[in-house]
Amino acid sequence: MGKNIFTFDYQKTCDDFSFEVPKDFNFAFDVLSKRAIENDKVALISIDRNGDNVNHFWYSDIDKVSNRFGNALLDLGIKKGDNVLVVLPRIPEWYFVIFGCAKVGAVAMPGTNLLTANDLEYRINQAKARVAIVSETHIDAIEAIKENCPSLELLILVRAERNGWKNFEHLCGSYPELVDRASLPTTKSNDLMLIYFTSGTTAKPKMVGRDHQYGLAHTITKNYWQDLKETDVHWTLTDTGWAKAAWGLLYPPVLAGSSIILYDGEGFDLDLHLQIIEKHNVTTFCAPPTIYRMMAQADLSLTDFSSLRHCIGAGEPLNPEAMRAWKKATGCDIYDGYGQTETINIVANFPGMEIRPGSMGKPCPGFIVDIIDDEGRIVPDDKIGHIAVKITDPYPPGLFRGYYNEKDLASECFRNGWYYTGDTATRDKDGYIWFVGRSDDIISSSGYRISPFEVESALIEHPAITESAVVGKPDDLRGQIVKAFVVLTKEFKPSAELTIEIQDFVKNQTAPYKYPREIVFKKDLPKTISGKIRRVELRQEN
Repeated sequence: MGKNIFTFDYQKTCDDFSFEVPKDFNFAFDVLSKRAIENDKVALISIDRNGDNVNHFWYSDIDKVSNRFGNALLDLGIKKGDNVLVVLPRIPEWYFVIFGCAKVGAVAMPGTNLLTANDLEYRINQAKARVAIVSETHIDAIEAIKENCPSLELLILVRAERNGWKNFEHLCGSYPELVDRASLPTTKSNDLMLIYFTSGTTAKPKMVGRDHQYGLAHTITKNYWQDLKETDVHWTLTDTGWAKAAWGLLYPPVLAGSSIILYDGEGFDLDLHLQIIEKHNVTTFCAPPTIYRMMAQADLSLTDFSSLRHCIGAGEPLNPEAMRAWKKATGCDIYDGYGQTETINIVANFPGMEIRPGSMGKPCPGFIVDIIDDEGRIVPDDKIGHIAVKITDPYPPGLFRGYYNEKDLASECFRNGWYYTGDTATRDKDGYIWFVGRSDDIISSSGYRISPFEVESALIEHPAITESAVVGKPDDLRGQIVKAFVVLTKEFKPSAELTIEIQDFVKNQTAPYKYPREIVFKKDLPKTISGKIRRVELRQEN
């Protein structure tokens, strides 16, 4: 079980669950401000990219500066419902902006720091954003496209100055640290709070609107997957522009009153990450499986992991060997979980629950999540189907209600009384759910349905392979064959002999019919800005 052991009754937990949503609710006031007043403590442990400079910000600091910024927005004519593009690194100002917008009813649109000028132009125009708030990194990009964005009226620059831009620090220093909430329009729990852009693995990014009760619904994420408590020092590795930041940097830890590690580093420095865990006594840790794999390949014996009590991962199945290596070094299991930009955490391995390596776990309380067919019928155990959320009354907590300004798209995912996630999986006899892949990624070969993830997980176990992606290639005889694209470690070079060796390796790792009949060696794999592999591009190479 690892360090986090307690008695857990899954069925009783689900049966006893209830979720009350107040009619009027504003997360920034009703959670953040309340905590700042009633139980103030360190909220952010802000670390610069070298790991040398560390600053602590209390919940009251975030509350006061977000009030100042909210007052500035009001004075500049920004009102409830106005859309605000926010592209900032992992710095405290990101919190001040996000919560300041929420307090006055403006709708923050977080964007990853990897966005290009074209990406920014698309997002601003799609949402008709009135404001852009960026750091020095994106000044030139905004300058290059602002004339093409007729809705854009106000430019705000954080930690830098330029003509034509409002300076964030100056704005905040010019306005009071109290907001008269009574003078503001009432915030309903279903009023829009955020807009996230999906990562667009197959098409242009779609806009996912998130209301104020979405933040409150993350109580489920906090309780049943992250297991966050007020005494925790929590660290989630994520860019501020991804919905994962809402999960790991924003709502659950603020709901819990945890202290949050905010490391503004570039890339992945293994030694520095390990130092941060040890030096700052991180207790709960969330990382993508790729990072866990990289850590598992390193010598972890010199790091003191005694503070760690709970570790989580999401995004893709984690291979058992990496889980074993992490458990040996830290004493902690890795609890997988599942959700989307359109949801909160809806499937998880809960603390205290038996972990079955490779499984996402079981549905979270508050949701009916099952594996269904195209007509909405529940499929038998161990059969591949769509991961779907039953549309219930009351409405499932934190589930979006449709894409922003894209009503036609809703019919594609809301049908037969279910929300179709676009992902596929199987369910075993005990109710554990096993991810297979995106619905359009399933490979059908000689009557078999093959999960790309399953083959990729086998490939990544080979010592020569650092990254892999699998697609189906049209084949006259079999319908499709499995085609693999692999990135090699520095120690290996492409060769016909290595191809055969890898094929034989996969045959021994999984069912032989799943082995890749073609292998392409690549320097890197095409990805979205959120790091997801764009298999649609790889299929075009067939």
